[in-house]
Amino acid sequence: MLKRFSFLILILLSTRSFAEGIDVNLILKKVENNLEITSDIKANVILTQQKIEQGVKVLEMIYYRRDSDDSFLIVMSNPEAEKGNGYLRMGDNLWMYRRNTRTFQHINRDESIGGSDAKADDFEKRKLTETYEFAKDEKGKEIISEDKLGQIPVYKLEIKAKVNDVDYPKKIYWIRRDNFLPLKEESYSLSNTLMQTAYYLKYTIVDNRYVPVNQMFIDEFEKGNKTVVEISNISTKKIDNSIFTKAYLENLSK
Repeated sequence: MLKRFSFLILILLSTRSFAEGIDVNLILKKVENNLEITSDIKANVILTQQKIEQGVKVLEMIYYRRDSDDSFLIVMSNPEAEKGNGYLRMGDNLWMYRRNTRTFQHINRDESIGGSDAKADDFEKRKLTETYEFAKDEKGKEIISEDKLGQIPVYKLEIKAKVNDVDYPKKIYWIRRDNFLPLKEESYSLSNTLMQTAYYLKYTIVDNRYVPVNQMFIDEFEKGNKTVVEISNISTKKIDNSIFTKAYLENLSK
């Protein structure tokens, strides 16, 4: 659901020129340059999930990502029932660790994190060029236009999946025209039903790149449900390789 914890490396495909001589590919390269962080990452993440029938659930975690091979580690820090649990990805392997039993379980990419709407694959660094391409209209033209989101001039563009292992086969983005930052995203099912709307509410600058540190995801299928993601204490210092090991999680339980 929350394909954002890779810090939203939005690289979209096209070489066609658009309105007033603006090159679409240039627009998307600017988006990429704004958002792509090519270093290790450590950050605190808070997920506040609101569900009509379950109330509010808050999850706090520490997220580590090693850029060289896209390994990541998630260590749960709150609530107490989840504290010390973790999720470790190394290569093609993904494990869930449970502190109370001190056991590791091999899991799939779509495994829920702490029982929330966030999935393990939400934390991957996966480029959209590997999974999506520009959608085209009946005349074979890429679906992109100049628009406004509120009073903010944006480029509105549509992409479609070119692989099967994605949450949503169609997405629509609203990207600011002045600084090329995504502001809004809509995700659609195969039947073209709007399933989720995402808003990027606040950015910060880290190593001359933008990171969306406050995001809201609205469930359009089950009305009233939403998740807010807050990212803080971001560090791009190199992370010791010992962090990305089963032993590290086990030592936290001692």
